[in-house]
Amino acid sequence: KQWYQRRVAITAGGFIHEALLINLLPGKRYYYQIESNGRNTTLGSNYSFVANPGPGSDVPIKVIHIGDVGIFGTSVMVTKQIMDRMDTNDFHSVIHCGDISYANYYSPDAELCGENIRQRWAKQEVWDTWGVMVEPVTRSVPYMVTPGNHELDMWDSTRENNTIYSKRFIMPGNERYYSFGLGMVHFLSVSTDESIDVNSTQHVWLDRTLTYLNQNRDKWPWIVTFQHRPIYNSNSKHKIWKGRVFNTSSRYPNPEIRGWPKDYNDLLLKHKVDLVLNGHVHHYERTWPVRDNVTVSTSYDNAKDPIHITCGHGGKSLYMLEKDYETNRYDHMDKPVYVSDRNNTVWGHCELEFVDHRTVKHLMYVTGEKGPRVNMTITRDRSAAIASHHSLLVLLLAVLGHVSLSS
Repeated sequence: KQWYQRRVAITAGGFIHEALLINLLPGKRYYYQIESNGRNTTLGSNYSFVANPGPGSDVPIKVIHIGDVGIFGTSVMVTKQIMDRMDTNDFHSVIHCGDISYANYYSPDAELCGENIRQRWAKQEVWDTWGVMVEPVTRSVPYMVTPGNHELDMWDSTRENNTIYSKRFIMPGNERYYSFGLGMVHFLSVSTDESIDVNSTQHVWLDRTLTYLNQNRDKWPWIVTFQHRPIYNSNSKHKIWKGRVFNTSSRYPNPEIRGWPKDYNDLLLKHKVDLVLNGHVHHYERTWPVRDNVTVSTSYDNAKDPIHITCGHGGKSLYMLEKDYETNRYDHMDKPVYVSDRNNTVWGHCELEFVDHRTVKHLMYVTGEKGPRVNMTITRDRSAAIASHHSLLVLLLAVLGHVSLSS
């Protein structure tokens, strides 16, 4: 709270600029400076970044995964831990799964008093303060975001409703659901505060994109979706995201959100998505390879179904005891069969290292601890997918008359 009050006092509104860099060579380090009115704003420092590997590359890929950060004291601790990790490791990107700055979030004094008091509009100085906090990270690696309910939902975003998110972040596509390649990995942002039923624009886009990626699995053997609300989690407050029916009785009319979780889960299974990264629920949780609520495999060796990882303990208050509940009980359901591990008592961040086409390491770091609290390995058998791809290729060539089926 003190850090918030001190930093907000020196922020001021201004213009947001963007620049497009093209023809970058993979693996090459680029140095840059930022000037304003002839003055070097980088204080004489040469900032730098390394252009990421291209598709089909065998270079191991390392990314950081966080969610639900804000500008709280714990947010600063988590960000400092990420900075320390970047000092000794070469990361290729940060994936932020929504609820970014909490610019809607009233005043620190109101929260201290336990009052749910919000201002009329989202506070842009909070966005500015968050930007100052994460600048040591964002100036050297791509910081990829997906919107959460505190960016899109009319009430939770205090009328931002995607307006500020779309101005402050320059993401590919429509900036809410989009995809990008990172060496041997292809990431797809999914917007959970929008419909994804079979008739929705998001469903058509996701189905077509995943179809294309599977046709090129030799270039991108790993397919990872990232989103805000999880479709598998054991929190009794948020539960499994099932969308929303049209509602005019709330503080603001809420549009209908269809297709969650079934239509989305069907796409994950159909296209053999490997990992699903989430935020929203303010704790750490990891599923087994899971097809539905009851069909799971309790092994990460040669996993055949998606693994869902929630890393929502990036700074916002943790979901422990829900004081509004009459029983004041532990705010989790009994551990479902699909949950492998969970922890709602620590803040931190997650990491993924894609070692090769078959192996990915997952780590979870806790603030104040040097080593990872979680360090585990996931493997995939790629031979079946490659064989299927080759069979389709031979069949296509046969149809075109280039080879005969008898050969």
